[in-house]
Amino acid sequence: MTSSLHNPVFITGATGFIGSHIARRYLADGHSVTALFRPENGYGLLTDVADQLTWHEGDVLDIPSLEAAIRPDSDVIHAAAIVSFVPKDRDRMEAINVEGTANMVNVCLKAGIRKFGYVSSVAAIGRSTVKGGKAGEAILINEDNKWEESPNNSVYAKTKYWAELEVWRAVAEGLNAVMVNPTIVLGVGDWSRSSLQLIKYVQDERPFYPAGLVNYVDVLDVTDALVRLMQSEVKSQRFILNGGTIPYRSLLEHIAAVLGKRPPTMQIPPVLTQLLWPLEAVRAWVMGKSPLITRETARSASSMYQYDGHKVEKVLDFQYQALSETLKRVATAFGQP
Repeated sequence: MTSSLHNPVFITGATGFIGSHIARRYLADGHSVTALFRPENGYGLLTDVADQLTWHEGDVLDIPSLEAAIRPDSDVIHAAAIVSFVPKDRDRMEAINVEGTANMVNVCLKAGIRKFGYVSSVAAIGRSTVKGGKAGEAILINEDNKWEESPNNSVYAKTKYWAELEVWRAVAEGLNAVMVNPTIVLGVGDWSRSSLQLIKYVQDERPFYPAGLVNYVDVLDVTDALVRLMQSEVKSQRFILNGGTIPYRSLLEHIAAVLGKRPPTMQIPPVLTQLLWPLEAVRAWVMGKSPLITRETARSASSMYQYDGHKVEKVLDFQYQALSETLKRVATAFGQP
């Protein structure tokens, strides 16, 4: 069941960071690409190539709009999701991430699509309360880890886990599907959103860095892995996508070096981070803005988890890009030499 250049591709979340790269890759490979969008949101990160795609007005919560767009024997990539660690966004995340995914897989089952690709997150794998063997030792997580309820799991993580359950339920009902679970995704996009705020943070020469580890992957690697999995015979499997794991300080220093900026030099102890988020919540409420630090992001930034991204390397003969190459591309986008 291999894909040909003539396979039509339908993508949700195509105007966002990961989805836009996936759409560009399929266009470059010669596929006919249809993207789900809401006119009020515009073409996002695909504005410059908007005329090369077919745009279908709709919403993952609007089943008739999905039924009108998804064609039999097509490939479907579901990348639409709400990523937030702000408590007020819980209901919206549950609707888009969980109900929206359930709608997608149900319509795809009914339509008889060729293959379904789901962009999940390592957050959906869950974070155990088990401690490392030695002080400061990272807890290794791979695709075989089982979800367990834990205060280390954010609301976002829970909605992505529940969404994955909808995908696995559809697989049991006959859906041909693969799933990718990226770590923090780096690349060129909207610097004010998502993981790319790390780039903007260094660009602004902020002085602080968290104490934990960061797992990262290039958006081009996420795109390449997913497209190749869609074109392969692989099915009913998930793949952690992680190009490397380093201390937050090291990553921020690397970013600062390519941007020609001063790196952060002051570590925020985990205890202090936990004390800061309530103050930030009050400040954000007074200013009418989303908080920069929440209980969940404070806990995550101090974590010591390492994600094993080797499975995809073995299955696809895949190789992750070096961090230095990723950051060179980021620097160029910032107008650096």
